[in-house]
Amino acid sequence: MPNSANAKKTLRQSQDRRDANRAVKSRLRTQIRKLREAIAAGESEAIATEHKLAVKALDKAAGKNIIHANKAARTKSRLSAAIKAAK
Repeated sequence: MPNSANAKKTLRQSQDRRDANRAVKSRLRTQIRKLREAIAAGESEAIATEHKLAVKALDKAAGKNIIHANKAARTKSRLSAAIKAAK
């Protein structure tokens, strides 16, 4: 447990950041799941909108260093490949 006032503040800040980062990651995973479900269902309109939202979420998460930039690029590439394979 932190003893000094500064250590207590740092703990509060890190907990707030952790909560925010977890929320972003959760929304990102949900968006990717929705896209994969649309691909499996073969709904072309849903695929287009979900892909746009998923790419945006990946880019935002990578821009905030919540996920690594290479992971975002790899995920986008794999999702695009899955979309092309479904067509």
